[in-house]
Amino acid sequence: MSSSSEETSTPAASSAPTSPPLSNLSIKSETDGPQSLGDVTDEAKAEAEKLKAEANKVFAEHDYLKAATLYSAAIDKNAFNHILFANRAMARIRLEEHGLAIADASRSIELNDKYAKAYFRRASAYLAILNASAAIADFKKALALEPNNKQTRAQLDATTKLHRRIQFEKAIAADEEELASDKVRKLIADGAGDIEASYEGPRLETDPETGKFKPTEAFVDEMIDHFKAGKALHKRVAWEIVLGTREVLVNEPSLVEAVVEDGCTLDVIGDTHGQFYDLLNLVEKTGRPCPTHALLFNGDFVDRGSWSTEVVLLLFLWKWLYPNRVFLNRGNHETNDMNKVYGFEGEVKHKYSDLTFKLFSDVFTTLPIATLVSPTLPPTSTTPNDFLSPEGRKRYFVVHGGLFSKDGVTLDDIRAVKRFGRQPGQEGIMCEALWTDPQESNGRGPSKRGVGVGFGPDVTRDWCKLNSVTAVLRSHEVRQEGYAVEHDGRCITVFSAPNYVDSTGNKGAFVRIDADGTLHYNQFEAVPHPPIRPMAYSSGFSGLMG
Repeated sequence: MSSSSEETSTPAASSAPTSPPLSNLSIKSETDGPQSLGDVTDEAKAEAEKLKAEANKVFAEHDYLKAATLYSAAIDKNAFNHILFANRAMARIRLEEHGLAIADASRSIELNDKYAKAYFRRASAYLAILNASAAIADFKKALALEPNNKQTRAQLDATTKLHRRIQFEKAIAADEEELASDKVRKLIADGAGDIEASYEGPRLETDPETGKFKPTEAFVDEMIDHFKAGKALHKRVAWEIVLGTREVLVNEPSLVEAVVEDGCTLDVIGDTHGQFYDLLNLVEKTGRPCPTHALLFNGDFVDRGSWSTEVVLLLFLWKWLYPNRVFLNRGNHETNDMNKVYGFEGEVKHKYSDLTFKLFSDVFTTLPIATLVSPTLPPTSTTPNDFLSPEGRKRYFVVHGGLFSKDGVTLDDIRAVKRFGRQPGQEGIMCEALWTDPQESNGRGPSKRGVGVGFGPDVTRDWCKLNSVTAVLRSHEVRQEGYAVEHDGRCITVFSAPNYVDSTGNKGAFVRIDADGTLHYNQFEAVPHPPIRPMAYSSGFSGLMG
């Protein structure tokens, strides 16, 4: 692990799954040079082919960013080669730049409307942002061009089933007035969740005063060992952990304040995405929660990695055990539709039950939207460009995605968000807090993700000034070094799933905040795990890693 310590310095300077038009996304230089294929010289074509071969090689080595850069260089040489755009679309899917992937695949189709791979890749990008109807249309076009392609037919069948199930479940949702948490409590009261004597896994202790189950540090250790042995908890034990966490979360506001007192530290941890063994390694480096050390997990606990139940149960158990030392923000993957595509729903049903998945879904809606981290000591140093709290302290807004599609959103507006029982939807503060991404240019623009908007350095600066916030700490995106400091130090991305989906080779990171507001960046590498592939429970979508 490498560690550096620096104080955040700050000169200078949302997101709905309904994004500005994808047609606004740039396809670099395709019209800046030759205006037709006949204008491209043989030398330029040859150079483009050489760059494509290099890009294909590094793509196979999982260096998707370099592959996208090389495909772009090839396109600069020959902007009329449909394969280059389709290949760059695949690299962008791997980088989760689904909006750019859709634009690239669309350009490939414009150049050659008989190229099946372009339709397949555009369909994959649409599916990744849960536009199932558009994905189905493109999978059908790809299959019409290649009727014997088994992969395309399988993806079309899986996507069609998913689309029908989502529509059906939305249609009946209004009739299901009883919360899953209430239903589970009734089953427990009726004796349906009793633990059989034959169960040999860890059991929660009973509080002699209340007669209720209670969490203990000893149980944490037993549960971790049980999970490492490849075993699931008894369903009743899992239910009690989730219900116990719910009792804590429903008493928290949508914007939680985490105070860092003298002698204490708080670690901000980004996406963990079901990578249980990497999480255990991470916690060895951060230290477990205790009276002088807090952990803030910034969403996306589940999906993609195939130990999502183990990750979320451990985080929920710690939240239940240490409600004032463990903080949990909601991510865009703590949502129903994402869980259907990216594996969590299938995993919970495989290891526990359908009702247990519904219980998780219920409790995910109680997760706070963001956390305001407030150090209590005066900063050791500041610059004239630092924004401080009214008390003259540094403070940090920690949110999964980012800032908003309109100016003037205040901390009080975030506190007022009604979240219980609600999915993020297509617009509004909760949706944008979970989905937006920073961009290099000022202002706002279409998201490269194809979901929401991008916000620039000026947007970050103005929001921080309005709310007396020193910087925004967010997650939501892979960073090769595990973290990135952007927007003149006011927007910091931290991502804590190293070698994401076993393919990207990135480091993980966490950010430690001291009582005087100093930030320390800590990196770590991935560790080995049992031979289970990512998205092993994703019902036909295991090939969708973008």
